[in-house]
Amino acid sequence: MGRNASLTIKGLEAGYGEVPVLMGIDIEIDENEMVAIVGPNGAGKSTLLRCISGLIERRRGEIWFLNRKIGQLSCDDIVKLGIIHCPEGGKVFPEMNVEDNLLIGGYLQRKSERKKQVDLVYHLFPRLRERRKQLAGTLSGGERQMVSLGLSLMSKPRLFMMDEPSLGLAPILKKAIFETIGRIKREQRMAILLVEQDAFVALELAERSYVLDNGKIAMEANSKALLEDVEFKRIYLGI
Repeated sequence: MGRNASLTIKGLEAGYGEVPVLMGIDIEIDENEMVAIVGPNGAGKSTLLRCISGLIERRRGEIWFLNRKIGQLSCDDIVKLGIIHCPEGGKVFPEMNVEDNLLIGGYLQRKSERKKQVDLVYHLFPRLRERRKQLAGTLSGGERQMVSLGLSLMSKPRLFMMDEPSLGLAPILKKAIFETIGRIKREQRMAILLVEQDAFVALELAERSYVLDNGKIAMEANSKALLEDVEFKRIYLGI
């Protein structure tokens, strides 16, 4: 493991039933580093995040977080360590207003800390301050995605995993979400693991990137180097 490693994965294998999805995955993320996972649909990107967060069991391999093995821990214990998984699709509590959604996200924090985190979310997503008393289920898709990201940030993550944050959003809202992710990267001290179908934007945001294809790591490099790699652009960006 690297000296400043936040997350280290060695030889990870996982799947659903008899179907293997991840095969021999090796990944490392340093503290305060942003790493992107890109690749085609069905490559295993979301499965990787679910495995790290304890939603599905690994079959082989080890997962280390801040020099501690976490492969046997429950989802709740993994969250308490500071690993927060924001799933795809803008998951919110639709019958509750925006601010109550956020407060639920901070259930592990003391009252004073919850207030600070709510203020942080409103700083990052000013539109949510305007909508704070509106039922989350009545928000637009982009606004629900903001609530979902904000709800995740309420737990003060040390490793923030985002799964397809731009999924289904109109281009203008997609741009706003990515701009905010860039602010989170610049302003907050945390490691970030970003899974995103828009490989070009993901590589623009992240320092390093892994290409996941057919359950295996096909490439790993500095993001800028990948963007300049002719073979990568031809196969994964279609240019």
